[in-house]
Amino acid sequence: MMKKSRLRNFSIIAHIDHGKSTLADRLLEETKTVSSKDMKNQVLDSMDLERERGITIKSHPIQMEYNHSDGHTYILNLIDTPGHVDFSYEVSRSLAACEGALLIVDAAQGVEAQTVSNAYLAKDNSLVIIPIVNKVDLASAMIDDVKMQIMELIGCNEDEIILASAKDGTGILDIFDAIIDRIPSPNINDEASTRALIFDSTYDNYRGAIPYVRVFDGVLKKGMVAKFFAHSESYEITEVGHFILKQIETNELRSGDVGYVIGSIRDMGHIEAGDTLTTIEHTATEPLPGYKRMKPMVFSGLYPVDADDYDQLRVALEKLKLNDASLDFSPETSEALGFGFRCGFLGLLHMEIVQERLEREFDLMLVTTTPNVIYQLIRKDGTMIEVDTPAKMPLSGEVVEILE
Repeated sequence: MMKKSRLRNFSIIAHIDHGKSTLADRLLEETKTVSSKDMKNQVLDSMDLERERGITIKSHPIQMEYNHSDGHTYILNLIDTPGHVDFSYEVSRSLAACEGALLIVDAAQGVEAQTVSNAYLAKDNSLVIIPIVNKVDLASAMIDDVKMQIMELIGCNEDEIILASAKDGTGILDIFDAIIDRIPSPNINDEASTRALIFDSTYDNYRGAIPYVRVFDGVLKKGMVAKFFAHSESYEITEVGHFILKQIETNELRSGDVGYVIGSIRDMGHIEAGDTLTTIEHTATEPLPGYKRMKPMVFSGLYPVDADDYDQLRVALEKLKLNDASLDFSPETSEALGFGFRCGFLGLLHMEIVQERLEREFDLMLVTTTPNVIYQLIRKDGTMIEVDTPAKMPLSGEVVEILE
């Protein structure tokens, strides 16, 4: 059995288009997790939409084995994260499952908005941050300036910053050394009551809802009965495993491990990202701390062009929500458009992605209403209400002030 002192859990965080997915490709290539004939750009970006737009939308976990120069083999669990601000909820979930993060900064662009917010998320989760200046091979690279920006942002020393080019492989071995030397191995607590953080999930038509977990305390294995803190239902575990590009079954998941759990969970609403999974055999009394749900910022109505597709749209939204915890929706009716759903998104890109996924993956034709934000209305009597759709606006004579 692999010693847990040789286990590392880490994420890669960056502003959009700073080379995060390309760096992940080089890590997979160097560890031979992906064979050269199967190698393609943006390996972890499995959706067509991700490849077309050149962005990461979903968190993607994967396990690598790295033969270090010290003669030992290390297990590296990478949880790839999105870079766009609309998908920051995905980033926060991934970081909560890690001990460290690679902070990628483009040598030509420097520190940008999402670099800052992601760095603060990593600090909030008490992660070890490994700063990397990427694309140093570019003629427009401003290496010294970017180093200064990173030092001001996270308070590191200049010699802690790694210079790299994910495109040509420069600095990749230095990055592996930093992951092993700087990021601590997870705390091991196999004998404690079981607690595992659900950081993502997916849905399989045959096996049901599949939560992705990081085990913090105890053990998960086939035959145990799992339960979630947010819901009272329990499920017998039929399979656990790791991610090595695809799901690979294993005997058990112990504290420190990242993997998946299958238990014929048919109700998609029972899995909530950020919830804690425990077991009937070794029930924990308290969930894992410090997880907050992000609030939707943009709202829009989604209506099927064909009214007969209403139920199909509802099922499709439920399945998407299982993979996208930041998506909110509730039924609504329009005199002009009929029955549909009022949906909440993190931003306009998030809204576009959800609409495209519904149309591509579920073969739906949709009408989307004009997006809007939440409005706070102050009435004449001093009370305040929140409105996310024009249909809920009170009469103008009743309102003193409108705030976005």
